[in-house]
Amino acid sequence: MTGVWPLVRLALRRDRVMIPVWIAALVGMSVTSVLGTVGLYPDAASRTAASAGINGVPSLVALYGRIYDPASLGALSMIKMDGLGTAFVAILGLLLAVRHTRAEEEAGRLELVGAGVVGRYAALTAALIVAVGTSLALGVVTALSLIACGLPVAGSFAFGAAWMGAGIAFAGIGVLAAQLTRSPRSANAIGVVALGAVYLLRAVGDTRGPEWLSWLSPIGLSQQIRPFAGERWWVFLILAGIAAVFSAGAYVLHGRRDLGTGLLPDRAGPAHADRLLHGPLGLAWRLHRGSVLGWAAAFFVLGAVCGSIAHNLGGLATTPQVKAMFEALGGEQGLTNAFLAAELSIGGITAAVYGIQGAMRLHSEETSLHMESLLSTGVSRVRWALSHIVVVALGCTVLLLAMGLGASLTDGRMLLGAALAQLPATLVLVGITVAAFGFVPRFSALGWAALVAFVLVGELGPLLRLSHWVMDLSPFTHLPKLPGGVVTATPLVWLSVVAVGFAAAGLAAFRQRDMS
Repeated sequence: MTGVWPLVRLALRRDRVMIPVWIAALVGMSVTSVLGTVGLYPDAASRTAASAGINGVPSLVALYGRIYDPASLGALSMIKMDGLGTAFVAILGLLLAVRHTRAEEEAGRLELVGAGVVGRYAALTAALIVAVGTSLALGVVTALSLIACGLPVAGSFAFGAAWMGAGIAFAGIGVLAAQLTRSPRSANAIGVVALGAVYLLRAVGDTRGPEWLSWLSPIGLSQQIRPFAGERWWVFLILAGIAAVFSAGAYVLHGRRDLGTGLLPDRAGPAHADRLLHGPLGLAWRLHRGSVLGWAAAFFVLGAVCGSIAHNLGGLATTPQVKAMFEALGGEQGLTNAFLAAELSIGGITAAVYGIQGAMRLHSEETSLHMESLLSTGVSRVRWALSHIVVVALGCTVLLLAMGLGASLTDGRMLLGAALAQLPATLVLVGITVAAFGFVPRFSALGWAALVAFVLVGELGPLLRLSHWVMDLSPFTHLPKLPGGVVTATPLVWLSVVAVGFAAAGLAAFRQRDMS
């Protein structure tokens, strides 16, 4: 274990932007959810009616979970954060675990650090400390924020414990996945597949049964802590035990393999390269295609679920407050359009997450010296960078089309156009990331900060009554609320121009600067 704490400090130094951005985004969404719900349900009767409507729609229960105390304001207001929010916390724990283990190993930095006075298990331990510490900080900050919003103290800390439990459980899964494969992308893919499987397991247990299936899922266990609904603190110990078991397995496997290898055998590649690999565009597609296809499958399922839920929204409109809530989410022609518009806007924000992640691949390719090898041939800097940008932009388009297609199949209406209307704002975030890469490569994570700022402005702006010029800073503010809204080409064109402008500025700066 020699060298653990210096490696912890190094990891925190590297993640000094990413970790605060994630925490700010998740806490901001939680606060927004509470503030947006408090005024809509002034008494227990209205909350009970709304909770009964949600619990009575199997699609909503499958997507978010069950409300265990129908009269509780906290249980009702945090239902989305208790479902999808917990999944995002799990992704954070997974990414941190893989980033500071397998990614460091693939890049060769772990071998360099290991040549000093550093123990064999120091990097693995440091990664777990960072992931667990981040989950703890997120849980505490979230709990204090919910208390500041007026929710009960016990329920707020139980909600923070639920998020912390999901984060540390998937940190354990992440460090175990990092031992199986030699690629961080494959390790992340294993973790994401595991997340999808346990989320589906929880959904089946909460809807079709048997109920004990939910107890086999870390996501289901975090919900079984039941914040604001008679807290079950002992369930957190099960999540901690899951993290301990997976982490112990990672330690055992780490001691039985060579540095730079994985326990799963490498798949033999073809004897000859595909024709697509004759140019940088084909190579960029080869590097990004796994992520694009995986994200597209998830977007298709999400769209299908949202379209299915839209058919059952009539039963939720039990009070004028509930109707006002759905209409405030987006859209202009009824609850169904408002719900679909809100969910498609969330899809646009999520597609921006993929876009930022894909655009940051430019920086990782440069620091790993892959770019230098390509530039030693006849490939120019702009042509190389543009190939990645084009593939990422097409990937964002594919994701939104997949979501629109899934929603169209279950809702019965053509929603591809409504989904694609989110694309210009998504590409603005891609452009900002490219600009940061071009001017100051180590600030490539600026795209994450911009995304959090735009989301918080869009969510908190109406509640805080911010001025219009502040609200207009977010590209998502200018998008039409579809289906049901009025489409004008002007904002879509201008957002596209802004996205192209950021990308062009980044490419111009990239041509002039030295390589990292």
